[in-house]
Formats: sequence, structure tokens, C-alpha cells
Amino acid sequence: MKKISRVSVVGGVAASAVLALSVPAFAHVSVQPEGAAAKGGYAVVDFKVPNERDDAATTKVEVNFPTDHPLASVMPEPVPGWTAEVTKSKLAKPLEMHGEKIDQAVSKVTWTADGSGKDKGIQPGYFQKFPLSIGALPEDTDQLVFKAIQTYDDKQVVRWIEPQEKGQAEPANPAPTLQLTAATDDHHGGAAADGATSGDDKAATAAASSGSSSDSSSDSDTTARVLGVVGIVVGAAGVAFGVLAGRRRTNS
Repeated sequence: MKKISRVSVVGGVAASAVLALSVPAFAHVSVQPEGAAAKGGYAVVDFKVPNERDDAATTKVEVNFPTDHPLASVMPEPVPGWTAEVTKSKLAKPLEMHGEKIDQAVSKVTWTADGSGKDKGIQPGYFQKFPLSIGALPEDTDQLVFKAIQTYDDKQVVRWIEPQEKGQAEPANPAPTLQLTAATDDHHGGAAADGATSGDDKAATAAASSGSSSDSSSDSDTTARVLGVVGIVVGAAGVAFGVLAGRRRTNS
């Protein structure tokens, strides 16, 4: 009986492990940059919204921006089948950008599915990306936490608003969090500009290349001419030698 009991326990534990591994990890609304999101600079970020339901479509997505680190510049990229609305709010403390004071910042962006019918919005088993150009990114924090609200066509609302606490397990409805990288010298993509060749440098390079090609071509032409002349001289000498040899045979 003890052996049977032990086998039963082991079998039960194994079955539980299999069930635990087979449970799917639910996706959630997240945000990722296209490239780097450097402090003090601008970035294009994608809010990825999956549909976790199998009997309803997502028809509305609302992303609320952090008030402790406001962003003055936010521009949505057009997404087919969706209408984007940018909401701004007055700042208690104005920001300074490029020497100008900004007293408003974006507080929310809302995407609403257009049209009607079974293909409206994000269907079950699919996800949608919502790109935004944002900036200038703050320099006094390592991350930006956004709060997202996902609405389905059956009126169910899912709030992705719980911040991730360091050292703690991921919450049930985590808020999308954008990790920022170290600031660069040029906040407007200067690294790419420095790595590229300027118009003057390209022109100089092209001119030098053209000059080198011309010199090489000139040298090749000169060499060919010299060889041609040498060939003619050698040929003429051969003909003369043949004539003289023939005359000697005739005289003898």
C-alpha cells in the first residue's frame, strides 16, 4: 500500500507540473522603442496591444502619459482602420524646449476602431501595433510608465495600470513601461549624422576618385602607345632582316 501511495503522489505531482507548464502565459499591452530611446532625445515607440479574448474584438485603446515626466511632443503614425486622438493638458510647471516655454503636454492618446462589422478592431488571436513619435524624453529617470485601458466590443474593459515593482513578481495587469538608455551627444540622431559622410566630403571623395581614375587611364594610354611603337619598330626590323637575308642568298 505504501508503494502504491508513493506512486500516486509522484504521479499527481507530475500531472500538476504538466498542467502548470501547459497553461499559456497571457500577453499584455506593452511598449517598445524602434531603435533606442535615449534620455533627452526623441524616439518612435510601438504600443503592442494583443487580443486576449476569443469571443470579442478590441475596439478602443487609451494610453495615459506620465504626469511626473510630461512629454510635449507626441505624434501618432496613421494606423489603417483606426482613428487617433491626442489629448493635451495644461502643465502646473511649464517645460522649456529649444529655448521656448511649453505650458501644455500630451496627457492621453486614444485609438478608436473605424467602421463596423466582424473585421472591426483587433480580432481574437491577433495583435495591433500603435506607433508614436515622442519627445523630448526626460533625463532624470530610467523609465516611463504609461497606463493603458483596453476596451472590447462587448463593453468589457481591461486596465493595464499596475506598475512593476523592483524585485517583485509581475502584476496581473502590468502597465506598459518604456526603458530609457543613456543620453547621446546629439539628441536628434547626431550619431547617425556623424557616422554619415557630408555632401562636401562626398564631393571631395568623388573628385579624388575621379582624379585617380583619370590618372590611371592616362597611364594606361601612355603604356599602350609605347608598346605599340615598340611593336612597330620590332616588326620593321624583322622585315628588314628578312629582306637582307634574301638578298644574300640571291648573291651567293
